[in-house]
Amino acid sequence: MNQQLPGASSALTMGILSVVLSLFCCGPFGAIFSIIGLSNAKSAENLYLQQPGEFSGYENVKTGRVLSYIGIAIAVIQVILGIIYFGVIIALITSGDFENFD
Repeated sequence: MNQQLPGASSALTMGILSVVLSLFCCGPFGAIFSIIGLSNAKSAENLYLQQPGEFSGYENVKTGRVLSYIGIAIAVIQVILGIIYFGVIIALITSGDFENFD
């Protein structure tokens, strides 16, 4: 009888949290959970590769890794857009040219 792969469900959970937090809360929290999810996925994958017939649930590891990568990508996009947004605001404030924006 195969045992459930340790760390597979936590990798999946962290991947889901990374996407949800990146989309609805803020990017840095999603990035933190993405890194934790990738770490859990790596350790679970190493354990699975050492004894492949012993454990089941490897698909959760792969899904968690993909979701963690998606969460990191969303977080990076949000950081870039935030830098552009605040850069434009600072540029407008420092230029002092408010007459053209009625």
